[in-house]
Amino acid sequence: MRRLTLLLVTLAVAGQLQAQSGSTPRQLSFHVSPASAWIDTGLNLQAGDAVMISAASSGSSQNSSSQCDPAGSSGGSANAASLPVADAHPGALIAKLEVDGTAILIGAQRELNVDKTAHLLLGMNGSGTSACQTGFDVKVQVSSKDSAGGNAAASKSRGDQLKSQLANAAQVFMSGQFGINNPASPSENATSATGSAGTGSPSAPALHVSNTPLEADLRKLLDSLPRRVNDQFNNLGDMVNFVIIGSQKNVQEALQASDWHVADTSNTSAVMNAVMQTYESKDYLAMPMSTLFLFGRKQDFGYEMADPIAMVASRHHFRVWKAPFTWKGQEVWVGAGTHDIGFAKDKRNNSVTHKIDPSVDGERENIGASLQKSNKAKAFSYYLPPNPVQEAKNATGDGYHSDGRLLVVFLQ
Repeated sequence: MRRLTLLLVTLAVAGQLQAQSGSTPRQLSFHVSPASAWIDTGLNLQAGDAVMISAASSGSSQNSSSQCDPAGSSGGSANAASLPVADAHPGALIAKLEVDGTAILIGAQRELNVDKTAHLLLGMNGSGTSACQTGFDVKVQVSSKDSAGGNAAASKSRGDQLKSQLANAAQVFMSGQFGINNPASPSENATSATGSAGTGSPSAPALHVSNTPLEADLRKLLDSLPRRVNDQFNNLGDMVNFVIIGSQKNVQEALQASDWHVADTSNTSAVMNAVMQTYESKDYLAMPMSTLFLFGRKQDFGYEMADPIAMVASRHHFRVWKAPFTWKGQEVWVGAGTHDIGFAKDKRNNSVTHKIDPSVDGERENIGASLQKSNKAKAFSYYLPPNPVQEAKNATGDGYHSDGRLLVVFLQ
């Protein structure tokens, strides 16, 4: 744990190095459809950020192309009071800057000037079945707002933002680990370096799941899988919630194409990688993860995905183990995925660890959605095994809940 403190402090220093080299705008693309209430962009924003959002229809519906207008449809019949943004047309592109925040209209294009820590979510202004079935292609550009006449926060470079947030993360960690600058409320057992820890994951894009039942021999193999992983003390922890069928090479290529990054295996290598990559104006995206066990051995790989500024506190991540069996000559990889949303007290030893989103099905869907978006999956299926995990606690003592299903992914 002391090495993790060193990592946080070193990353803050790395942020100072990056601040010297300036910052460049981040540009990302998303697809927003009526299949999900909200799309989590994974973007954690800081005071002073300028966010330019622009959208265009990704296709027209059979009835009218105007039904997929980012500005919405003036001919909609929805009750305005039931819409997330009551004074905007139904079907318009909208956004939120907090999971539980107020929705705002984006339309075809809008610039948002961020004045405090935020997290961007995108959606469509609707309360029921949408006339637009194809959705929007949305481009998001994030840059540091630099105006001589603006306030001090508006002139922060991205390096300054990184340094500030990592310093906050380090303070949170040391408060819990060493009693330095104790939080105001002793009853507060979780703090997020990105603001609010949140109460649940926004919906991931809908998966195109096959309704064809899995073959009997595959179901039998899945039934034999352990339901949960464990730590080095044999404390049961995260649930097994997905399976990928494919060769190691195909799995690694698919995950890389889906924007997943292999986690560092030690805090020492993490410190060096963070300093070198940040010094070279790259983003450090390989925060170490703890070792957990399945089939009596540690994970074969750990993968994570996050906006680089928030990697210390908030990240999507999972571990995978190669199963001791194959199916039709194909390797089977067994995974446990969770979404870190902040820091919490480790109930095993009263130190500080990551806090997970208790709705772990959201991370299962996020993993599937990323593979679907990269077109690396041939098919998806859900499978409910015997004795499914639906209510449990992880190895650090935090509770979580699930519908108990496995997501089975067949690679191309």
